[in-house]
Amino acid sequence: MAVNLRKGQKVDLTKGNPSLSKITVGLGWDVNRYDGGFEFDLDASAFLLGTSGRVTRDEDFVFYGNMTHPSGAVIHGGDNRTGAGEGDDEQIQVDLSLVPVNIERIAITVTIYDADVRRQNFGMVSNAFVRIVDDATGSEIIRYDLEEDFSIETAVVVGEIYRHNGEWKFNAVGSGFQGGLAALCANYGIET
Repeated sequence: MAVNLRKGQKVDLTKGNPSLSKITVGLGWDVNRYDGGFEFDLDASAFLLGTSGRVTRDEDFVFYGNMTHPSGAVIHGGDNRTGAGEGDDEQIQVDLSLVPVNIERIAITVTIYDADVRRQNFGMVSNAFVRIVDDATGSEIIRYDLEEDFSIETAVVVGEIYRHNGEWKFNAVGSGFQGGLAALCANYGIET
């Protein structure tokens, strides 16, 4: 049975389940009624962060343009450009056993592609969620439904997978940004 989180809550991933290694981070959303003439293209990304809270190199940013981290620890499942259908709209696979020792956190984010041109923001998105699935069992172990109204934001840090005292945990962040992917990249140390 999955643990349902609220913004700011943290939960252990590996302490109670020491064999947990491979997980899938699934992200999903629906679009509210919108007639702006453009599809909504939301994009999931992962930033692998060092002790400074920033990437140590550009390859630590995994997204539709760099789908596999050099370590093999994080793999993007592909770009869903419409969000149509039920379940996860995009997925990121994480092998906790392969995460380099210099990486302390993996920030999971969602941005709206070309949001400024398309005049779109997360206030137009509903039923957004992130969930973590144990790949070995196929069971959902964590779910975080984003209930906040991000009426002007075009990027959201939905959560972080992080190391603490040798164990992996998840933090339901739910923090919005204006400026889309470029703002997130600047925040995490990626030159755009």
